[in-house]
Amino acid sequence: MRHVIDGVRYNVEKAGDGFPVILLHGFTGDSTTWDPFFEKWGQHSRLYAVDIIGHGKTDSPEDAGRYRMLSVCDDLFLLLEKLGIPKADIIGYSMGGRLALSFALKYPTKVRKIVLESTSPGLRSEEERKARVEQDCKLSSFIREEGIEAFVEYWGNIPLFQTQEKLPPTIQAQLKEQRLRNSSIGLSLSLEGMGTGAQPSWWDNLSELHHEVLLITGSSDQKFCNIAAEMAKELKNVSWENIDGCGHAIHVEDSEKFGTIVSRFLSST
Repeated sequence: MRHVIDGVRYNVEKAGDGFPVILLHGFTGDSTTWDPFFEKWGQHSRLYAVDIIGHGKTDSPEDAGRYRMLSVCDDLFLLLEKLGIPKADIIGYSMGGRLALSFALKYPTKVRKIVLESTSPGLRSEEERKARVEQDCKLSSFIREEGIEAFVEYWGNIPLFQTQEKLPPTIQAQLKEQRLRNSSIGLSLSLEGMGTGAQPSWWDNLSELHHEVLLITGSSDQKFCNIAAEMAKELKNVSWENIDGCGHAIHVEDSEKFGTIVSRFLSST
């Protein structure tokens, strides 16, 4: 399904029946990230897998302002209005998790439960944010100058995804093929607008969330385990699952365990 939100065509894949759940993929991903979970989660939830702006089949406009985190939150709010969804659970992975958290803080009445997989609330200090913005702008320029193929080759080999080397070659090939379906302009502007440095820092706002929150990390992803530990101290209604032997993308590296944990959380009262 395509829905036009303020001039941008958003692609949304729908499945299942029950309480609505919004699914938000990570940077370089798309709605197909969630395909392996449609059957299981669809037994108790009505799933809406969104291609975030600049990704998948959603438009990649050249207006950099459309990619700012709070602007994308506004798009998501309007999308829920257009879909007739008064309140939803929201699941986000990495960049999608930062979007989910941002959305829940800006539009708290639209959210019931939140699942954050390998997610950061942003960076605490101005110095950290400035350094990260510079780093992401360099990477953005690399995408534009070298093209999508060179970037995907680089991105798939960064230390964050080192644990994915143990995945079957067919899965690794599928991940690469999916990343290549994105556009250079979309990924470039996503980095500039929705990067960890560019987004607002939510550390001081975590205590405002009264929703049920499930944090999921992989034990081999020490950076995000540390972040989750700090987040758990601030959130009022939180549970944390740390999956042994997994890295950043638990939904890929142990999809069965990930799917079961999320299903249990969503269907619990």
